[in-house]
Amino acid sequence: MKIITRDVPPRAAWALEQAGIHPLLARLYAARGVRAREELDDGLARLLPPASLKGVAEAATLLADAIAGHKRLCIVADYDCDGATACAVAVRGLRMLGARSVDYLVPDRVADGYGLTPPIARRVREAGADVLVTVDNGIASVEGVAAANALGLQVLVTDHHLPGPELPAAAAIVNPNQPGCGFESKCIAGVGVMFYVLLALRAELRARGAFDAAGQPRLDVLLPLVALGTVADVVRLDANNRRLVAQGLRRIRAGALPCGLASLFAAAGRTTRAATTFDIGFALGPRINAAGRLADMRIGIECLLTDDPAHGAELAQRLDGINRERKGIEGEMRQQALELAEALFEPGQEPPAALCVFDPDFHEGVVGIVASRLKERFHRPTFVFAASHAPGREHELKGSGRSIPGFHLRDALDLVAKRHPGVLSRFGGHAMAAGCTLAEEHLDTFERALAQVAQEWLDAATLMRRLPTDGPLAPEYRRPDLVDTLSREVWGQGFAAPVFSEEMDVLSQRVVGERHLAVRLRHQGQPVDGIWFGRTEPLPARARIAFRLEAEEYQGVRRVRFLLEGLEPAG
Repeated sequence: MKIITRDVPPRAAWALEQAGIHPLLARLYAARGVRAREELDDGLARLLPPASLKGVAEAATLLADAIAGHKRLCIVADYDCDGATACAVAVRGLRMLGARSVDYLVPDRVADGYGLTPPIARRVREAGADVLVTVDNGIASVEGVAAANALGLQVLVTDHHLPGPELPAAAAIVNPNQPGCGFESKCIAGVGVMFYVLLALRAELRARGAFDAAGQPRLDVLLPLVALGTVADVVRLDANNRRLVAQGLRRIRAGALPCGLASLFAAAGRTTRAATTFDIGFALGPRINAAGRLADMRIGIECLLTDDPAHGAELAQRLDGINRERKGIEGEMRQQALELAEALFEPGQEPPAALCVFDPDFHEGVVGIVASRLKERFHRPTFVFAASHAPGREHELKGSGRSIPGFHLRDALDLVAKRHPGVLSRFGGHAMAAGCTLAEEHLDTFERALAQVAQEWLDAATLMRRLPTDGPLAPEYRRPDLVDTLSREVWGQGFAAPVFSEEMDVLSQRVVGERHLAVRLRHQGQPVDGIWFGRTEPLPARARIAFRLEAEEYQGVRRVRFLLEGLEPAG
């Protein structure tokens, strides 16, 4: 690991500080590309206009006509947190805007697979729907949309995934990544796309005289759900996404959120009044995702849709229990996958440029998490495969991949598919996360092909793990109130939470809970407690240490603790 310090443009940091930003925050913002205070304005008026989304006007017209014609709408959702929140936003929003019949269908991860398929289209039609709306999927569903069209369904695709060479023949497509779309925020989550469609629909209905600006439905009540899906999907938090998340957090902290979401906070042991992006990403998101991984994502969606507090609390507890089960399965799979990965190279040698592991007993609902853990451990693009248990597809393997900076995973899969036609049955995804399906007999070919692409694309510098940090922490900033200030900001993918680094003496260290290392450090001449979760190897007497800040309470006194992230030898 190499610890690096982010560059801080002095002019930008000075300008932010002169504009009234706290000196530490000014330094952190400047290091993340912020040049002026106006960029930190998270007001709704600063959101990108919906009109810049290609296809949104056609989508608004389609939905307004459907509402006027009392047509029955069905939302087809993905089975992750982004899909669940997008579904809840769609159902709640369409009902608020006058739709009388809105239902939803979420494919089963095992039985149905991902996205709108012809069988899903038939189920939607058999349920009596007239209009099918995809959320967080659909851009690759060429056959599914064709089947829906043949059944007489009107199809609106809302998605954010990268399109393939052929777009589906839907009545309207809203996806910032489709060719010809000028929407600046290419990394908006699926839930954000659906929220924008609702904004455009409301404007269309307002133009038709359904209501005026003063009496129009308040779609901002949906922003807590938008924030949840955006953070949980780990999309890059550009300025627009940060505004969406900030607005959602503001309402959550004020208690203006769906009762089921409030119950999820309680089940996770978190408080809404102090909600952070960390809470969303590491406490709430996994509980929603667990339903899609191990059980039925309808549990998660219903938790976000219910307005009955008792029912919301019941569903939140069910999700919490499913998540505990997920953790148990993940722990066993992670250890087994780790052993399989370590068997791919000799002790003391570097891992191969890409990793692929498979075991017949792996649970396909957890392969993505395990791939992420292996990627973090070895800093290599990683795929983990599980056997399909879908009827008639027992010969197939479903893989989930996670990547490192500098290796676009979906593009790599696309190259593998072109070099080896027929090896991949299906694939899709993003730069950092992707999925694919293949016949078990093709696994060896895929593994070799992915390794070849990785060897071509990755060099030694890219394969070295780098930990960007914000440099030393001045001792006067080592205060609980300043930790609280930092935690209230919107941090996440592409706008990383602060990590500081400097040389420190290690005064004492001991293993706690069998898996963690508790340490006492000398920071700027003063002793500070710290902990390194998941590490038991002892630290040298002095090292350059990377750490995050946490405020903890001990015997009624709040104090700052360092959460260690990495180290390298002292200079």
